[in-house]
Amino acid sequence: MVPLPAPHERKEIRFAHPSEEEFSRILDFYKIEWEYEPRSFPLTWDEEGNVTEAFTPDFYLPQQDLYVEITTLRQELVTRKNQKLRRLRELYPDVHIKLFYRRDFGRLLDKYGLSGERRELIGQEALK
Repeated sequence: MVPLPAPHERKEIRFAHPSEEEFSRILDFYKIEWEYEPRSFPLTWDEEGNVTEAFTPDFYLPQQDLYVEITTLRQELVTRKNQKLRRLRELYPDVHIKLFYRRDFGRLLDKYGLSGERRELIGQEALK
């Protein structure tokens, strides 16, 4: 099991989902520098140039120049996120981003021995 890191700025971060917090713990354990939701990418604009839709990836890993988005949504709800991701790639081809689907995240938890109590906190239903 991955131990909890020493106290971190995490106390100030309000993660949108427990899976994001768990992912941050894995990054901390491996001493991978990360930022939580540091940037939003505008995707669509109205006639006056106001942003009407944006995508904010969950994490940025500066040493890898990589954004990471974690989704533990049911598959039928992932379609909209995939559309946004495709649009982001069209508009920002130099931005590197990796999307972890719920099955990917479940495998990650299994790989690091997090299939017990902490997995329950994340929500077993979200990972099925």
